[in-house]
Amino acid sequence: MDTNKNKLFDSYGRQIRDLRISLTDRCNFRCFYCLPNGEPPLARKDTILTFEEIYKISKIFVSLGIEKIRLTGGEPMLRRDIETLIEKIASLKAENSNNHQLKDLALTTNGFSIPEKAQKLKDLGLDRLTLSLDSLKPAKFKEITGKDELENVLNSIKTAKKASLDPIKINAVIVRGVNDEEIVDFAKFAREYDISMRFIEFMPLDSGHDWKREKVVSGKEIQEKINEVFPLELKQKSRGAETAWNYKFADTDKGEIGIIAPVTEMFCGACSRIRLTADGQIRTCLFSDTEHNLRDVLRSGTNDKEIIEFIKQVVLKKEASHQINKEDFIQPSRTMSFIGG
Repeated sequence: MDTNKNKLFDSYGRQIRDLRISLTDRCNFRCFYCLPNGEPPLARKDTILTFEEIYKISKIFVSLGIEKIRLTGGEPMLRRDIETLIEKIASLKAENSNNHQLKDLALTTNGFSIPEKAQKLKDLGLDRLTLSLDSLKPAKFKEITGKDELENVLNSIKTAKKASLDPIKINAVIVRGVNDEEIVDFAKFAREYDISMRFIEFMPLDSGHDWKREKVVSGKEIQEKINEVFPLELKQKSRGAETAWNYKFADTDKGEIGIIAPVTEMFCGACSRIRLTADGQIRTCLFSDTEHNLRDVLRSGTNDKEIIEFIKQVVLKKEASHQINKEDFIQPSRTMSFIGG
C-alpha cells in the first residue's frame, strides 16, 4: 500500500501539513509593517470565498494530510459570523478522511472582539490563539498600529488564558529604531503572564514598501539581549518544520521565548506550510510572486477529484526557498494583510 498516496508532497520531498487561510483582507489596524497606507481591500464581496467554500476546501486539504489549520487575515474577527466557520472546520477533528484528521485549529488576531468571544470560540472548537502585540507602551502601540487599543489587547490575553485557548502565543515584530528597546520588557512580560512571547524579524511585506535591511533586528541579537538579563535554555535540538526556535527561562517554568528569523536564519528547507488568500488564491510561499487560482477551479463546477489534482500540481510548484537575501529579490505585490500570516 502506498501510504503517501493521499498526502501532499512538493518536488523537494517536503510534506505539507499546515494550511493558513486568510478570511478577509480587511483590518481595523494600520500597522506600519503591513498596511500603513490604509489601502482599501483588494478582495470584493463577490470574490472572497464563502464559508461553505472555505469549509469544502478545508475538508479536501485535511483528506490530503493537512493536520493544522490557522485562520488569519487581515483581521479574521472582522469576518461576520466567524463563529459559524470555526464550528464547521473544528468538526473535521472528529472526522476521518483518507485516514487523516484535523489535529489543530488556531486563530491569529489583533485582539479585536476577543474579550467577549474567547470562551465561545473555545467551546466551538478553536484550540489556540495567537495575538499581535508590538509594544507595551500605549503611545508607542498607537504609533505602530494607528489605534489606541493596547488595553484591549492586554484584556484579550487575559480572557484567552481564562478560556484555555492554550498555548497562547504573542507575536511582536521587532524593528530597529521603533520597538527594539522593548525586547527585554517583552521577555519580562512573558514571565509575568506565563505566555509564549515570539519575536519576529521585520519582513518586506508592507504596503508602504519602506522595508530596509538595516531595520532588521536579527534573531541572534534578540536572543542575546534577552539572555543577558534572563538566561535562556533552548527547548529543542532541532527546529524541524516549526518557524521558531523556542527557549525557556533558566530560572522559572513560567513563560517562554520564540524567535522567528526568516531573514537571517531562513527555515525554508523544512517548510510544511501553504497559504490560501481570502479571494481563493493558493500561495506556495509567503514571498511568492505567483498565485494559483483555486477559487475559479472550485466555482467551475469541477468535482473533488479534479480539485485534488489541481492542489497536488500546485504544491509541486512550491519554491525551494524565498529569495529575500538575493540581489534581485522583488517584494510581493500583496502585503501581509492580503496574503495571511
